[in-house]
Amino acid sequence: MIAAQRPTLLVWHRLLRHRLAQASLVFLAIVLALALAAPLLAELRGVDPSATDLFRRFEPPSAEHWLGTDDLGRDLFQRLLDGGRVSLLVGMSGALLSAILGALIGVVAGYLGGRLDSVLMRFTDGVIALPLLPLLIVLAALDPAKIGIPERIAHSEAFSLYRIVLIVSLTGWTTAARLVRAETLSLKARDFTRAARALGARPVRIMLRHILPNAMGSLVVSTTMVAGTLILLESTLSFLGLGIQPPEASWGNMLTGAQDFLQDAPLLALWPGLLIFLTVIAFNFLGDGLQDALDPRSERR
Repeated sequence: MIAAQRPTLLVWHRLLRHRLAQASLVFLAIVLALALAAPLLAELRGVDPSATDLFRRFEPPSAEHWLGTDDLGRDLFQRLLDGGRVSLLVGMSGALLSAILGALIGVVAGYLGGRLDSVLMRFTDGVIALPLLPLLIVLAALDPAKIGIPERIAHSEAFSLYRIVLIVSLTGWTTAARLVRAETLSLKARDFTRAARALGARPVRIMLRHILPNAMGSLVVSTTMVAGTLILLESTLSFLGLGIQPPEASWGNMLTGAQDFLQDAPLLALWPGLLIFLTVIAFNFLGDGLQDALDPRSERR
C-alpha cells in the first residue's frame, strides 16, 4: 500500500526484485566503502601502501599482507583499494559530468527545435562517429604545459586526475543527450508543459522545472551504464601509460606494472583485472535493473 502511494518506494521495490541488480548494488557499495575507508584501514593495519621494500617483493598472502606484495614490496590489498578509489572517482565523476552536459544539450535541442536542434544533433552524431580510443589517446597525450598551464600545476597528481575525468566525460555525454532529447520531444507536447507555457513561464523555467525532472529516469539509467564504460576507458588509458601516473595507483596502471611479471606473479594482474571486470559488469547490471524498475510495464513481467 505504501509502495503504491510513493513512486520512489515502488521503484525501490521493483529494483530489489531484480536479483542481478541487487547483487551488483551490494558489490558496488562494498567496493566503494572499502575504497573510501582505505586510509583508515591502512592506519589500523599499520601498513603504508606507498612504502617500498625490495627485500619483501612478491610475498604470498599472509596475516600482515592479506593479498601479498607487489614487485616493489608494497601491500597489494591497500594498493587495490587506493586504485579503486581513483578508478571509481574517475568513472562516477565522469559519468555525472557527462550526464549534466548531455542533459543540457538534449533538453535545449528537443525543446527549442528547429535549426538549433539540427546543429546540436549533427554535432552529437559527429562525436559518436569519431574513433573513440584514438581520440582519447590523442587528448591524453597532449602536454598541458604547452598550452599555457603552469608547469607546477600541469604535472601535479590532482591535475592528472581532473584531466582524465574531463577527457573521458567528453566522450560519454552523447547517449544522455539523445535520450533526453527524445524525452523532451514527448514531454513538451504534454498538457502540463502547455499549461506552463500558457501561464507565461519562460523556456528555461519549463526545461528545468517541468521537463528535466520528468526525464530523470532515463538519465539515471544512462549515467549508471556510462559509469562502467568510463571506468573501462580510464583503465585502458592508464594501461597504455596515458592515464593516472605512478606512484598514484589505479587499476589500469597496476595492470601495466604487472604485465612484466605474469609468469612469476600472475596474481598481480589477476586482482586489478578482476576488479575492473566485476565493477563494469556490476554497473551494467545495475543499469538494467534501474531500467526495469523505472518502467511501469515491468510490473506485469
